[in-house]
Amino acid sequence: MKKFNIRKVLDGLTAVSSSSSSASPQTGNKENDIIQETLQSEHFQLCKTVRHGFPYQPSAMAFDPVQKILAIGTQSGALRLFGRAGVECYCQHESGSAVIQLQFLINEGALVSVLADDSVHLWNLRQKIPAVLHSLKFSRERITFCHLPFQSKWLYIGTERGNIHIVNVESFTLSGYVIMWNKAIELSSKTHPGPVVHISDNPMDEGKLLIGFECGFVVLWDLKSKKADYRYTYDEAIHSVAWHHEGKQFVCSHSDGTLTTWNVRSPAKPAQIITPHGKQPKDGKKPEPCKPILKVEYKTARAGEAFMILSGGLSYDTVGRRACLTVMHGKSTAVLEMDYPIVDFLALCETPYPNDFQEPYAVVVLLEKDLVVIDLAQPGYPSFESPYPLSIHESPVTCCEYFADCPTELIPALYSVGSRQKRQGYSKKEWPISGGNWGQGAQSYPEIIITGHADGSVKFWDASALMLQVLYKLKTVKVFEKARNKEEKPSTDIVEEDPFAIQSLSWCPESRVLCVAGVSAHVLVYWFSKQEITTEEVQLLEVRMQPELNEVDSPDAGGEQASAVSTPGASSSPQTSDPQKHPSTSSNNSSDGLRDNVPCLRVRNTPLKQSPGYQVELVIQLVWVSGEPPQQITSLAVNSAYGLVAFGNSNGLAVVDYLQKTLLINVGTAELYGSSDPHQRQPRSPRKARQPSGDNLQSKSCMSGLSNFYSESVKKLRSSYLSLCDVNDGSLGSEDRCKSPTSGSGSPCHSDDESKQKFLERVKSKSKLISKSVANDFAKMSRKFSMAADQKQEDARDNSFSRSRSSSVTSIDKESREVISSLHFCDCLSRKSEVAAVTSLWVGTSLGTMLAISLNVPSTPEQRMQQTVGISFCGSVVRLKGGIQRMALLDSTGSLQPPAYEGWYDPNAPEEEKEKTRKRRPASPPSTQENQDSHYAVICSEKQAKVVALPSQNCVFEHNITENSFVLRADVVVMPAGICIACFCANGHIMTLSLPSLRPLLDVNYLPLTDMRIARTFCFSNQGQALYLTSPTEIQRLTYSQETCDNLQEMLGELFTPVETPEAPNRGFFKGLFGGGAQSLDREDLFGELAAGKASRSLAQHIPGPGSMEGMKGAASGVVGELARARIALDERGQKLGELEERTAAMMASADSFSKHAHDVMLKYKDKKWYQL
Repeated sequence: MKKFNIRKVLDGLTAVSSSSSSASPQTGNKENDIIQETLQSEHFQLCKTVRHGFPYQPSAMAFDPVQKILAIGTQSGALRLFGRAGVECYCQHESGSAVIQLQFLINEGALVSVLADDSVHLWNLRQKIPAVLHSLKFSRERITFCHLPFQSKWLYIGTERGNIHIVNVESFTLSGYVIMWNKAIELSSKTHPGPVVHISDNPMDEGKLLIGFECGFVVLWDLKSKKADYRYTYDEAIHSVAWHHEGKQFVCSHSDGTLTTWNVRSPAKPAQIITPHGKQPKDGKKPEPCKPILKVEYKTARAGEAFMILSGGLSYDTVGRRACLTVMHGKSTAVLEMDYPIVDFLALCETPYPNDFQEPYAVVVLLEKDLVVIDLAQPGYPSFESPYPLSIHESPVTCCEYFADCPTELIPALYSVGSRQKRQGYSKKEWPISGGNWGQGAQSYPEIIITGHADGSVKFWDASALMLQVLYKLKTVKVFEKARNKEEKPSTDIVEEDPFAIQSLSWCPESRVLCVAGVSAHVLVYWFSKQEITTEEVQLLEVRMQPELNEVDSPDAGGEQASAVSTPGASSSPQTSDPQKHPSTSSNNSSDGLRDNVPCLRVRNTPLKQSPGYQVELVIQLVWVSGEPPQQITSLAVNSAYGLVAFGNSNGLAVVDYLQKTLLINVGTAELYGSSDPHQRQPRSPRKARQPSGDNLQSKSCMSGLSNFYSESVKKLRSSYLSLCDVNDGSLGSEDRCKSPTSGSGSPCHSDDESKQKFLERVKSKSKLISKSVANDFAKMSRKFSMAADQKQEDARDNSFSRSRSSSVTSIDKESREVISSLHFCDCLSRKSEVAAVTSLWVGTSLGTMLAISLNVPSTPEQRMQQTVGISFCGSVVRLKGGIQRMALLDSTGSLQPPAYEGWYDPNAPEEEKEKTRKRRPASPPSTQENQDSHYAVICSEKQAKVVALPSQNCVFEHNITENSFVLRADVVVMPAGICIACFCANGHIMTLSLPSLRPLLDVNYLPLTDMRIARTFCFSNQGQALYLTSPTEIQRLTYSQETCDNLQEMLGELFTPVETPEAPNRGFFKGLFGGGAQSLDREDLFGELAAGKASRSLAQHIPGPGSMEGMKGAASGVVGELARARIALDERGQKLGELEERTAAMMASADSFSKHAHDVMLKYKDKKWYQL
């Protein structure tokens, strides 16, 4: 990730800065003088922190029995390493190829990974973030199996051609020693034996190598003599081989469900053939074939019978039976059913030495979507309770929210009620995967993640200190009646699958009030209580949100109530309704046979026992209107200080008083504007009538399960169809549109036969136009997607995606319908004439308009329960490009003004305790003098951000965030040094803007949007934290805080810890005397370059990893790289200076010697005459 330095760009663009970041000059300068911003670009840096959850699509597994570390590889080339609870690590192979095998260098802090692209990698685990030291890429042969003996540096690699190559893991170079398949089998087989599926050395003799070929051929190879000692043949293909620890027997698993046991010195026939799950015929014939036994492990115990553990091998008549793990211990056989198919399993043993009694104590079973550890030491083989957060995907995640810096008492409160939900029957022993150490540094603030799921459950997670632990699970489905089968499924369902799926949620951490919206157009309000209660009747409120059947240019045609709504400052009388009795609907069908006033789900009418934790207070359901199902809820907000919950969709806005259980507002989006509606709304017709049959309901439903809920293309086509059905066959006044849904007097539109007939005729007349438009839409979509695939430049891809992207209510070309996209409660000055702050609800729409509604909330608790909340529409405040994503309020000093809240109190506690804890904590209400702004509204849309001074409603700062893309998620977050706006765009850019001046502080091209899962789950939080669902089973956390990035190394756990290797088993006196113990082998003499020669250079290519010295030299860049290169150059210079000093010293010694010899010669001939020489 390359950080985009916006400061360098802005240095030369001050003259044209108004196009990207413009403000009214006088006001902007004035605000800069008043509000001093403390956030600078130096406070931001983006990096990944940790990844939580189950590894997506696992493919391989390995375990270090000394370090007690588990490694899991995936089909996408990812590596996940697990130690004790809280010690996790994620790393990724650059190629992205599937991991087919993993091998630990036991107690060495290293791991060998083999990928499907025939590459072998050596990982260094002695650092907190593992790195590749060496890589070896095979080019002529495909790798099928590898084996690394304990305490050996020579790695055996088997290939698809049947050959075995040997690699030195220290230097990652090939040895010249090669075992060719033809020499291994010689004349014992007329055909090629197939790929190598197994390699292992004899536990008692390291010089004997057991090689298993796919066809059923097994060879015991003598490494010293370079020939085969024994060859074993069986008719069925081999899947795995396992040794007895004494080295005298081995077991093979075969494709027909049989296990063959061979004596090493008796290759003629197996010593035993068994079919664990086969039916034994009475006439002594061969048992019926079963499914293949994919893997077998043979483990011995010092006291007791040996364990034979295998996966697969079930009979073919067990159709539909789940995957099983079979544990054979002596004469007993236990079949353990698993929830998902088995990928791999490993027996955990007390000793790492293969030539000693193994003493297995557990089995780690890697499933496709789960990790199970079974206790072999207890009767019944119970499983261990996993300390890892591997149940994120227990039901698919549909929404996610992140809350950093929560109240400190929240996590203990959630844990206390969640601990009662834990399953029983787990093993009493401690989790056996217990390696590594926790990080030293820890964040001082609590963090909570909330996930909503497809089955209607909501999970609370403790995410503090880079860990993740489930705290509490809420099941919203308990509120509703669940159909036992398809026949009992209500015909009013608007989703075929997962009708209880969570779509969005709003949570107040201080009051612990939770509000949840589901895909079946229902809203649930929950209170937190520590006491168990039984609710005799669940409170239900039904809301009839009318489609905007005729959006006229002037709102005055709506009658008396419309005029009241359109007048700014006027207070409309709120509609009140009592909670509905069960059964909830008084009228299922209207007079013309269309479903009307029918909710999508049935609320249970029997007493509901609610355990301590979150307990339902109110159920709000949108009902069918004239055969039209309710629209999805697109925005949701709850406020505990006011006792209100607001939600909106494509039909309009509704505000509910959940204390009095009444409906306050139910209006269309156009009515929020009043007479100042800036949009030219064309007359619209009702949609095509739906037939009451269940088949048609399902086929024409607006939401057909989560698959359609996630699919944007279906929504585009549907909205295109809706935009074409513009038949103006009458109108509904505002009075009918705003009528209380529980009054029971709502009549469907166009109920007379003449209107129906006209409507049907006009629909038929436009059928050709509709079909042609849908075909054109398909053509446009295909052109856009093909263009996005062909464009190599990222901007072109982003532009293509942004043009083809649409919400559930916008068509591919243009849709005039306005959706409520964002809601925010606050205490502010919503009108220009106001002096004192009032309770307000800000409404953001998909067309970029922010509107305000004043709420007159009674001040005292007694009045609050007796008097209704007054409503006053204030009209539009500001308009932006693109749909509104987020709104917030700043005070006069530029500090974030959070919404008012009420402190938590137990609703089921005695009244005395309630009064002690029940205190409303309002936000400090800003006051103002005439013609003076006292606070600021921050609004961020899909395209731009604005800061508006209140009450003058002047835009003081404006910034265009993106031109070719759009903002998927925006949050106003609190950093240690100030506040800012954090944005995630569809083109993968993560940006932060200062407040209130909207200066760009960070712009990093982090992650291109690859699927809607990321867009649906990406969220920012305070203190520079963020997360998203990177796969269906994993959460990726990241930080954009420089402080967190600097402390990340201290916060991460350590995988490798210094541990002494256990002592080798004692050979005993007689075995040592007569040579009966394990025989060692000096592999260096066999595989070294002196003995074996050099390997072929074309067979494999050595690639230095980024963790090696060569890789560090090649990958060093930037300041750190320059320092590293300078340090290396300094070392080399010092080395050269040392060599120069040595040469100088040698020359000086030579000169001294020469001088001495010259002096001796001079003395010798000093007194002699010339004739004496």
